[in-house]
Amino acid sequence: MDFVGAYSWINIRFLLEGLWMTVLVALIAIIFSFIIGSIIGLVRYMKMPYVSKSVGVITDVIRNLPLLLIIFFTYFALPKIGVRLDIFWSVVAAMTVFESAMVSEIIRGGLKSIPKGQMEAARSTGLTYLQAMFSVVMPQALRKMIPPIVSQFISLIKDTSLAVVIALPEVTHNAKIIYGQDTSFVIPMFVAMAAFYFIVCYALSLVAKRLEVKLG
Repeated sequence: MDFVGAYSWINIRFLLEGLWMTVLVALIAIIFSFIIGSIIGLVRYMKMPYVSKSVGVITDVIRNLPLLLIIFFTYFALPKIGVRLDIFWSVVAAMTVFESAMVSEIIRGGLKSIPKGQMEAARSTGLTYLQAMFSVVMPQALRKMIPPIVSQFISLIKDTSLAVVIALPEVTHNAKIIYGQDTSFVIPMFVAMAAFYFIVCYALSLVAKRLEVKLG
């Protein structure tokens, strides 16, 4: 093990470039998947004729597919039907699709956990369905949704490592290149990767705790 050589400035800078790619992919996917997942979750909760069931079937299929398969599909299969995405956007698209399905189930479960009487009471005051949903039901459900949503997004950050299979230059890919040049760097690189993932995921959990306290 050569920690000194492994942690040279050139290698650290290369790892940090990979970390930035990891964070960027995760951040974009988190924003898109939260928006799309919230819409899908609402549609499923509202039980719109035909629409909710159709969306539910598609969501369940996606939730039960491996993320790696979806990454392969967006990068290798979509070009066959004329949709060409570079490596970065292929990974973002794959992770957004997968995480949207996961988030939608969390949103739907959170909304279902609120007693129906809350909606009925809000409607009785003259609020429309949507007004009651966003003013009364959603704020209560959000408090319950935060922990599982954050947990899902932490998993998303760690799952970015799967993009190494299509050579996205994220932190795992860059670490692999470094220890591929010198086998004495293997353990130092794994230590560095573990530290980077821990820092990013722990920071996200701290933000979530503060948000949870604020909403509580």
